[in-house]
Amino acid sequence: MTEMVQKLVILGLNRGTSGNIGVRCGDFFLVTPSGAGAEDMKPEDMVAMRFSGEVIGSGSPSSEWLFHRDILASRPEVGAVIHTHSRYATTLACLNREIPPFHYMIAAAGGNTIRCAPYALFGTQELSDVALQALQNRKACLLGNHGMIALGEDLTDALAVAVEVESLCEQYWGALQVGEPNILTDGEMQEVLRKFKCYGRKRQG
Repeated sequence: MTEMVQKLVILGLNRGTSGNIGVRCGDFFLVTPSGAGAEDMKPEDMVAMRFSGEVIGSGSPSSEWLFHRDILASRPEVGAVIHTHSRYATTLACLNREIPPFHYMIAAAGGNTIRCAPYALFGTQELSDVALQALQNRKACLLGNHGMIALGEDLTDALAVAVEVESLCEQYWGALQVGEPNILTDGEMQEVLRKFKCYGRKRQG
């Protein structure tokens, strides 16, 4: 997990102490510690927590542990949660702007839009609740006036989603500087989503 925290900084998806990571580990989960910079973080600093919210051992979990816990508890197919304050995703989140299907790769986030959850104070149950709603049938969402959440089967998958969403946000922001981009229809996006069901999978046999 520490390598992933550092990778998020190297890729420009996080800076300083912003952002956090949660990973499922059987009947508990690991979350990054509160207030620690990527360069100072060590494997032993990761905080183990039960799904009841109890800390196993010692350590102070990220202030955002609630949405990590709630996402992992409600989405059995998700093994990792990455939260970033990346530049373009956060810019659009501060506009409370849902990302429409201006590009077919929106499907990489699981649907025909990337929703933006309404603003809620960090570290609260309210934030977790609005995030869960925005993530219904999705692998990513924006958090109003805050940042982005990306989900994956594991950390590698979650990182790929986070990178793609940030790239899409940059492209959408760029398109808006020129005008209003052409938006794909629901039918066109349904075609893409059908193709994405086997996107990147190796053929069997």
